[in-house]
Amino acid sequence: MKKWFMVLLAVLLLPPRVAPAQTIFQSGQRIRIFSPLVTEPVKIFVISDTHLFRSDSREDPYRSYSGRMAQAYNVTRHFLTGEKTNPEECLQKTVALAVERGADAIALLGDMVSYPSEAGVEWVKSTLDASGIPWFYTNGNHDWHYEGMEGTESELRDFWTRERLLPLFQGHDPKLYSVEVKGVKLIFLDNGIYEILPEQLSAFRDAVKGKQAKLLFSHIPFYAPGYSPHTSAHPDWGLATDNNYQIERRPPWPAEGPGKVTKDMWKAILKACGKNGLLATFSGHLHSEMHSDVGPWHQFTVAANCVGGYYEVILEPME
Repeated sequence: MKKWFMVLLAVLLLPPRVAPAQTIFQSGQRIRIFSPLVTEPVKIFVISDTHLFRSDSREDPYRSYSGRMAQAYNVTRHFLTGEKTNPEECLQKTVALAVERGADAIALLGDMVSYPSEAGVEWVKSTLDASGIPWFYTNGNHDWHYEGMEGTESELRDFWTRERLLPLFQGHDPKLYSVEVKGVKLIFLDNGIYEILPEQLSAFRDAVKGKQAKLLFSHIPFYAPGYSPHTSAHPDWGLATDNNYQIERRPPWPAEGPGKVTKDMWKAILKACGKNGLLATFSGHLHSEMHSDVGPWHQFTVAANCVGGYYEVILEPME
């Protein structure tokens, strides 16, 4: 039996009620979380994987790197109605719905653009700014990726985040930051290279201290039984399951699989759910709605916004 499953069993066999009692109810795109740690209702719209392809003449020197993804999602079909749509229309309609329903915040979980297009970043920012709703962003694995460009993924992520994506972070630390909305702490983690850095793990452990309602947002989901290897800390993540590196023209995943720090982050998430008021985690990346429960940990994966996907997350006091 794999060591990871032994860890999972240990978590599942924890004594009951190690976390404050909570109830989660989902109906379509609406998720309601009731918790005694929530003092007043909070509504958050969760958006991921819009995959905008907007660009202008500033993109001309990089067309050889962005050409494939510039054509990937030009025309899509809505995941509920099947009607033709496109990424810009989907984001505009989702933001308009957030305004109509009185959202307190919008969480953008990466792959808002399909490559680091200046025109795309500017359009996302202006669209969100015009909503009047506080919004927060973290990187995906495509936002900073020019296919075929030389360099390690870590180097390229850092470079293009600095050069193009910083306006979307609005002064926050791109690797990990947290904000408070009506007493609820929202933690945003960049795991767009699948692996976690030591400084991210340390910052996460600090962010989850204290008995306060918290939510974690990242682009890539974390491993849970049933999820594909295209998730952080998955025991089968690695060269043997990397079927996209040639298409995406990037270095392949390492043969040895996820690193120790990434595995330790997985454990830290479980611990925070059990003891420190981390009510749930939200991700995108897989383009499909999913929900997993691992002991006290509730993980939600949102459908791609380029086909109309979103979550309306409502946190409410436990009566």
